[in-house]
Amino acid sequence: MHHLIIAGSGTMGASMAQIFASFDYKVTLYDIKAEALEAARERIAKNVAILTESGEFDAARGQRTLSNIDYTTDNNCFKSCDAVIENIVENLEIKRRFYAEISQLTPDDTVIASNTSGLSINAMAEAVRLPERFIGMHWFNPPHLILLVEIIRGDHTSDKTAQAIYDLCLAIGKKPVMVNKDVLGFAANRLQVALFREALALVDQGVVSPEGIDDVMKYGLGFRYACVGPMEIADLGGLDVWNHVSSYVAPDLCAENVMPASITERVERGELGVKTGRGFYDYSAGQGEELIKERDRKMIAIFNALYREE
Repeated sequence: MHHLIIAGSGTMGASMAQIFASFDYKVTLYDIKAEALEAARERIAKNVAILTESGEFDAARGQRTLSNIDYTTDNNCFKSCDAVIENIVENLEIKRRFYAEISQLTPDDTVIASNTSGLSINAMAEAVRLPERFIGMHWFNPPHLILLVEIIRGDHTSDKTAQAIYDLCLAIGKKPVMVNKDVLGFAANRLQVALFREALALVDQGVVSPEGIDDVMKYGLGFRYACVGPMEIADLGGLDVWNHVSSYVAPDLCAENVMPASITERVERGELGVKTGRGFYDYSAGQGEELIKERDRKMIAIFNALYREE
């Protein structure tokens, strides 16, 4: 692959365009709104300047990154490309209309991938001409730090398509994981929702506070999971031990198939988190911006400590 089209120029799309361009791929960033493209252009230029000033990019790489990206609202761009990676609004019908349109324009061998967070790959593939070239490619925010990319096969996805996207991820330094069946939420978000459901249940039952839940993850489980995964942890602890503990804990876990009151009541009150100034915590005095800065600082430190030399 050489020429990629990133469809959708929001936070994820702009970041993807920058990452691919920095690895010398020719990138076209497409959006239906010219103002969105201009905002993406400014964001990418600012990011590249920061990377150059910090020494992560030399001047030549910074300039190449910027020159490798074209910006357009013209859908004729889809007539010549090796792959399309879609980042438009997370709405199944809107995505299906997009695929129905652009799959008629692209060459037959163009790979088409969706950066959906959990929508059905098979449902989207129904709108794609030649669905064997369609696949999920789920990135995580912030994409310049999170190495994981989930690659989700649909029922019609060909081995050639899956391998092409897997190799593309490796070429830009990502850690791809192949999800072999199309299930809602794929692997990562299913694990996140399962953990979140139990965390909310513990809060609702008065077992532990929201602050306590966060501390359990940050200073215990999350710290450990940054180094070894759950299967490795089980092997290290002994499968006999995990089998015994699970035998009496598993039946006592939350098994509800609806979200607990601790989140639904907050949503009904308009307490949506940082973006509204209150969620589980109060962000009314600018604490949300501080939380984001602190999160990014810690993530960069963890990334540098664990992965910079890989």
